[in-house]
Amino acid sequence: MPPPTSPPLRTGRAGGDAGTLHGVSADVGWLAEHIRDIPDYPKPGITFRDITPLLADAKAFGACVDALAAVVSGQTGGGRVDKVLGMEARGFILAAPVAYKLGAAFVPVRKAGKLPWAVAREEYSLEYGDDRLEIHRDAIHPGERVLVVDDVLATGGTAAAVDRLVSGLGGSVAGFSFLIELAALSGRSRLADRPVTSLLTY
Repeated sequence: MPPPTSPPLRTGRAGGDAGTLHGVSADVGWLAEHIRDIPDYPKPGITFRDITPLLADAKAFGACVDALAAVVSGQTGGGRVDKVLGMEARGFILAAPVAYKLGAAFVPVRKAGKLPWAVAREEYSLEYGDDRLEIHRDAIHPGERVLVVDDVLATGGTAAAVDRLVSGLGGSVAGFSFLIELAALSGRSRLADRPVTSLLTY
């Protein structure tokens, strides 16, 4: 469980009936038992939410993937999802099995210099610095609908950069799904009117 000094934990919702998360039982708060807080990492004043204990527990990992995949019908109104994008690096771990469950393709979004072919790129800001994301230019085709999955929504800089990458290639973001949202950093506000779902909110 998060230590007593952590902000209170809430189960995230993005619409739908009270007590449900787009048809998923809202009782996903137990997943927080598998999130480990690392204070002052990667620099003083930042609390890192470590999801490796969750990944190491088969039941928790499966429940997380199932919940992230299940929210899609609520986000998209039942519309199709052609691609699921995951951001380097923990986003890969969650987005790939979500893509499999949805019958969609998986696309990695990587840090600069990691992809071998022609790329589109966007700069973005983190809560502790600046960085750059890249995607292969043929990864998204005009008219494709994309779900973006990541472990944490913090300042929203990474997610907003991915939104711009998708739009620049002619696709559209059908929604964002996160395991964790750090509400105090107001990252959701940077995603305009995109549907955003988080399973756990700190």
